Amino acid sequence: MKTRNFIQLTVIAVTALTFAFTSCKKDDLSSGQSDPASIVQLTTDENNVDGIMNDAASDVESLLSLGSGFKSSEVWRPCHGTVDSTSIVNDTITFYITYDGLNCRGNLIWTGKIEIKRKVGVRWYQPGAAVVFKYINLNVTRVNSNKSITLNGTKTFTNVNGGLRWQVGTLITSYVETVRGSMQASFENETSRTWNVARKFTYTGTQGHLVMTVDGFGSADGTNGGYTNLVVWGTNRQGETFYTQITQSIVHKQVCDFKPCSGIKIHQIPSKNMSATVTFGYDDNNQPVQGDACPTKFRVDWQRNNASGTAYYPL
Repeated sequence: MKTRNFIQLTVIAVTALTFAFTSCKKDDLSSGQSDPASIVQLTTDENNVDGIMNDAASDVESLLSLGSGFKSSEVWRPCHGTVDSTSIVNDTITFYITYDGLNCRGNLIWTGKIEIKRKVGVRWYQPGAAVVFKYINLNVTRVNSNKSITLNGTKTFTNVNGGLRWQVGTLITSYVETVRGSMQASFENETSRTWNVARKFTYTGTQGHLVMTVDGFGSADGTNGGYTNLVVWGTNRQGETFYTQITQSIVHKQVCDFKPCSGIKIHQIPSKNMSATVTFGYDDNNQPVQGDACPTKFRVDWQRNNASGTAYYPL
């Protein structure tokens, strides 16, 4: 990964799946009729894969920012990989980040590739510059649990307003990226999920106090159930259609290691009449953080039919 702290996006790791629910309908829960397992798994999967995608996108952006012609002997390379030589076919340059080892934080093992394509003459700092990158059997294994996720799929990565991330707070006041595409995530137990992604990142602040704001921009149409502000949607491990909206921008702060400090995300599984509202910004006592304090937990309020409950997860 790039050594600049503000580009090392934190993986939102859900480390414990056993927890006590505070339920409005305890009888329904104890009977097993309202088991929230699907929504818990959906929340966990989305958080884990989201962190991996953020790290991968950060690697792509780090490489694109250098503008050195992408010669493998000259460019930046991640802790867990190398940059392959490029090829030019017609008007398109193709190059690869190949992963085979431990990441900089020492908590994940990466293998596989990311393929990046851009048009000849396009420079990443230009407003509207876009590249296409593809996950090719990108496998990420957690060291502490030996659980893994393998990603395949294609996304378009766009620099909306120009400039580079590292210029925020010095040369520019804000920097905006969007990522849109589709992918498949396969898990160690041979289950998988297919999803679409529409994620917008906005960087503001000053050096040492940068803020990354995340929004969903998936628009309502005939394929996504009429939901708006979608950040991901598709099918979960159980083959159920799901939708995830960001209803209040998710704010990550550099002074808090880019952990999510505020914002609201909602997961929906319509076929089960099930949802979960994820609210960021809680402390060890399950209370909202005060002032400039950094959060350590986030809250999940789930609902299925007439049953509901609340749980707190560590960041």
